Amino acid sequence: MKEYTLLGRDGKPYASTVPGTLGGHRRSKVYGRLDCPTALRYIAKGQYVQHRVFFADEEVALAAGYRPCASCLRPEYHRWRAAQV
Repeated sequence: MKEYTLLGRDGKPYASTVPGTLGGHRRSKVYGRLDCPTALRYIAKGQYVQHRVFFADEEVALAAGYRPCASCLRPEYHRWRAAQV
């Protein structure tokens, strides 16, 4: 059985038999969809991959201190941004 490494609410990695539904960037603390055009552009350039992390869902990503991507998760980003003010 294949194992995936996901980040938990505490920001620490753990093994899961279920793949993550969201990807993120450890340094910028941003998460988004796995098909995010912005993330895929960086990945194609060979950037980003070294700091890529995965989450089971949005709730876990937020609890780990990550923010929504302004490109692929625009409504979620605007809600997050409004809550920061």
